[in-house]
Amino acid sequence: MTLTLDLHPLFRSDRDIDRAVREIIFRAAATKADRVEIIAGKGSGKLRSRVLATLRQPHLKRLYRSFETDSSNQGRIVVHFG
Repeated sequence: MTLTLDLHPLFRSDRDIDRAVREIIFRAAATKADRVEIIAGKGSGKLRSRVLATLRQPHLKRLYRSFETDSSNQGRIVVHFG
């Protein structure tokens, strides 16, 4: 199962971005999802950097196996579980 989070509507609020990323990571871990796709958009890369910094937080890092930016779409971050 894959969960998707589109951050386009939240791009102006760092607190909302952090909360949305945390919530989807917790939900994916609880539901045993295979992966999460986070759509940050291409833009200047500021939103993507914010998401990557959030994913690197130790309390979230222990919930997933790895993450990567999609090689075909730099605006998408894929988080792998299990």
